[in-house]
Amino acid sequence: MTTPIPQPKTIPFLGNAKDIDSEVPLRSFSLLARQYGEIYHLRFPGLEMNVLNSYRLANEVSDETRFEKRVQGALEQVRELVGDGLFTAHYDSHKKEPNWAVAHRVLMPAFGPANIRGMFEDMRDICTQLIQKWTRFGPTANFEASEDFTRLALDTLFLCSMNHRLNSFYSNDPPPFAAAMGDFLTEAGSRSRRPGIVSAMMTGTTAKWFQDKDFMVGLAAKVVAERQATPDVKYGDLLDTMLYSKDPKTGQGLPPDNISRNLVTFMIAGHETTSGTLSFMVYFVLKHPEAMQKLRAEVDSVVGKRPIAYEDLPNLVYLHAVMRETLRLFPPVSVRSAVPIQDTTIGDGKYALKGGMSTIINTYSMQRDPLVWGDDAEEFKPERMLDGKFEALPKNAWQPFGFGARACIGRPFAWQEMQIAMVTILQTFELSLADPSYDLQLKQTLTVKPSHLYIHARLRTDAPTITPSPSAPLKTATSTSQAPQASKGKESLDGKHPIYILYGSNTGTCEGFAQTIANDAPRNGFKPILGTLDSAAGALPTDGPVIIVSATFEGQPPDNAGAFVQFIESLPSDGAKDVKFAVFGCGNPDWVRTFQRIPSLFDAQLSEKGGTRLIERGVGDVVEGGFFQYFDEWEAKLWTVLNKEFSTDSAKVSEVGLGIEIISKGSRRAETLRQADIALGTVLENRVLTAPGAPVKRHLEIALPEGLTYRAGDYLTLLPRNHDQNIRRVLSRFSLQVDDEMVISSNGLATTLPVDRAIPIVEILGGYVELSQPATTRDLAALMDAATSDNTKAYLQDLLDHYVDKVQAQRISVLTILESKKDIALTFPAYLSMLPSMRLRQYSISSSPLWNPSHVTLTISVLDAPSKAQEDERFLGVASNYLAGLKQGDKVHVGVRASSAAFHPPSDPAVPIVCFCAGSGLAPMRGFIQERAMQKESGRDVAPVVCFFGCRSPDEDYLYATEDLARWSELGILDIRPAFSRSSEASQGSKYVQDRVWADRNNIRELHLSGAKYYMCGSAKVAQGVRDRLIDIVAENSAESDASKVYEKIVAGRFATDIFD
Repeated sequence: MTTPIPQPKTIPFLGNAKDIDSEVPLRSFSLLARQYGEIYHLRFPGLEMNVLNSYRLANEVSDETRFEKRVQGALEQVRELVGDGLFTAHYDSHKKEPNWAVAHRVLMPAFGPANIRGMFEDMRDICTQLIQKWTRFGPTANFEASEDFTRLALDTLFLCSMNHRLNSFYSNDPPPFAAAMGDFLTEAGSRSRRPGIVSAMMTGTTAKWFQDKDFMVGLAAKVVAERQATPDVKYGDLLDTMLYSKDPKTGQGLPPDNISRNLVTFMIAGHETTSGTLSFMVYFVLKHPEAMQKLRAEVDSVVGKRPIAYEDLPNLVYLHAVMRETLRLFPPVSVRSAVPIQDTTIGDGKYALKGGMSTIINTYSMQRDPLVWGDDAEEFKPERMLDGKFEALPKNAWQPFGFGARACIGRPFAWQEMQIAMVTILQTFELSLADPSYDLQLKQTLTVKPSHLYIHARLRTDAPTITPSPSAPLKTATSTSQAPQASKGKESLDGKHPIYILYGSNTGTCEGFAQTIANDAPRNGFKPILGTLDSAAGALPTDGPVIIVSATFEGQPPDNAGAFVQFIESLPSDGAKDVKFAVFGCGNPDWVRTFQRIPSLFDAQLSEKGGTRLIERGVGDVVEGGFFQYFDEWEAKLWTVLNKEFSTDSAKVSEVGLGIEIISKGSRRAETLRQADIALGTVLENRVLTAPGAPVKRHLEIALPEGLTYRAGDYLTLLPRNHDQNIRRVLSRFSLQVDDEMVISSNGLATTLPVDRAIPIVEILGGYVELSQPATTRDLAALMDAATSDNTKAYLQDLLDHYVDKVQAQRISVLTILESKKDIALTFPAYLSMLPSMRLRQYSISSSPLWNPSHVTLTISVLDAPSKAQEDERFLGVASNYLAGLKQGDKVHVGVRASSAAFHPPSDPAVPIVCFCAGSGLAPMRGFIQERAMQKESGRDVAPVVCFFGCRSPDEDYLYATEDLARWSELGILDIRPAFSRSSEASQGSKYVQDRVWADRNNIRELHLSGAKYYMCGSAKVAQGVRDRLIDIVAENSAESDASKVYEKIVAGRFATDIFD
């Protein structure tokens, strides 16, 4: 008895067309694989297919006695361009076009080792043109990797195959051939999923399609005609082979039209695959600096500074591993066909396949099968291809170039070209991401490439290139992934000591501290250079002090500091010689094992490797009061040391501080407001989840900007706006009007404010600065200087003396003090200079992309509480109230940030999940449960999710209880275990989550024995309570004296946390 093959729901006429992303179909195929498992069925107008996603099924159909390639779908559309070329010819049991066999036999020798070796110098010639371009434009130019690698691949193909020079590196515009080909292939894919009648009605699109075809065919025909006009001149290239060679079996030659078609086929198959693989390779080694360092070390050892030679290629062992691993994760052609010749079954007889029905191997998913590649199959690890591991792989587990007789004939050509390119680039340049926070985005024609991957290429020297970037990714309408530059400031700063301020920050706190140091640098005689830690990976500055401000996130570096960690760990014993440094770290002491781990690592590594520590590492404790005070005190000591060490004096630089000119009282605000464009998410739903009178929790649904993707467990980052109430308070205090505008000049400060252009004051106050942050000790000192009465000075001194209790705990802002003490003569420019930049906030996404890959939901707590600083006033959380006020259709600046690698649902849905959460900590767990529900409804075998959830009562804030949670419980994939703090009688006497954990400890033991994975999301207090109870459970059944050590051992690799306060 066979099992029905699952299929997504269809709609009339279109079938499953709406299930496939028209821009990046691969994204949909991979999500459907996660949802439906190893096989699923799709139906489109005029086409049905089975899609195979697992190694075991792909291996079985890699049998040319039972399955064969048939040209269908998008390839059938591509035949309009290349007809019976090698890639698209019909040559199967159903139909045989004779030119395929002739061309295959004629061309196979042309791709043999001797002929490929003969192309070496031409390949190196074109690569030199790429090097010359990057050198000419300089280290700050943005190069889109895919675009320049497309130029490289096309120019190489034209020169090596037909002795024709495109010279595309001598034009700023993309090669016309590449543009035409990309547009043609994109439309071919769309036409394969579109009803014919619809395509016929799209007359403009169809005309463009044929125009692109005619251009490419015309160019190929022109090249063939020019060669035929000089038959006595022989070049020995692929074109000569096709023109003059005869099939050894039949004695036939290739007809002229087939020669032109195969020339275009080479351009499609060759340039698309090579440029995409090179682009992905650069992305992966830039995101994994340890791989970059190993790769460069190999290049330096094997090749050195001389030009690469053919004899070097076999010795580039690690480069081969990097290429193989890149091709595993992103095979150039992500799917291939394997049609059953007759009716058959696969999967040990489980699935029945009809003979002749399109069967697609999803190579992208197959090469990430955890049963072959392990639980880390999604990660880039070249080491899995070394030391005999590649050779020991199961048969057919690695198929990036296709399979069998129809596999890529040009693989040796592409392999040699990519080796030459990577070696030459790494010999010459220090590569870096233009935007260190860039996460992979995709674009797809017939193949897949990175989208908007911009890089910098600096000639290899010891001089660093420091660039700032946002703490979390936010797309903007004008973004080309270029890192923003710091303000230049006054000419008077030139010639001063440079000071390098490097930060690692996800949420913006450390970035804000770094900005403060940069702002204070000019008045202390230094010229600030502000940047991310990753931007300094590769070379440490030695011509000025290096100040590092960084956080630790569950023991891991911030997103923009990972490369720097790998860099300093790989430095030789004297690698930090002549570097003078200081480190300030932020961290949460609740995580004892990882508290301050990353700042401590920076401090220790730099010191051990020859650096000079200027001041003891500063420790910022985000839990204990006085967090900002600690930084202020540390920074004050830092400037004292720096002034002495570098003989600087604050008197040496004048006119520092923001200059602000009020220029008008007009109504031109709309000109500078954020525009509604593709970089903005759209609010689709915003509703309250809780009962009246209970602390408010809300559910939002947001359509993501085009191109953004996510996984269950990821974060949504957003840029909020201050509440109108607080903006009006500032305007009132400084006697400003709502329509006033101003021009800001930086006067030597590195600032994140818009400078040298008119902008409404309310726009600055609303979106660029934090108005509600507690005053720092530095702020209080500045206010004392501006105070004019003794009473006020005494009041401020008292705040300084009791800072933690009276300022930090009460959250007294500068604005609150200014409102209560009218005699403080602080100017508006001085006030604005005191305010930190608006920070990005992040919220756990509470949905799964299997539900909707382009929409996310948030589950948030709205902070609206009585103010501790002012009677009869409310304290309004900036981000939560901003979100609470959004209406359907509103636009909001959003981005997606990946959570830690462990904080995602297991790749195997048969692994049980145990969740611990409270309040809005349910958010990521809802995404996990939703993903399991989608998999269950798609016919997969799914283990349950056991969720321990804490809230007040079943009638107040039992989130989603009567809707999603009830439905998923009925589905059998959710076992919810609530703990009601105000109605414990309704939760088996359990008041808090940890109480319910203890009450249900026997179930937890059973789940642990069945291989469950654990996830925690909530406050540090909740997390500690759960941890203590789990240790108690261990102690109850352990003879060991230290149960906490036993606990740590048994949950290692099985417990992921996301803690917030």
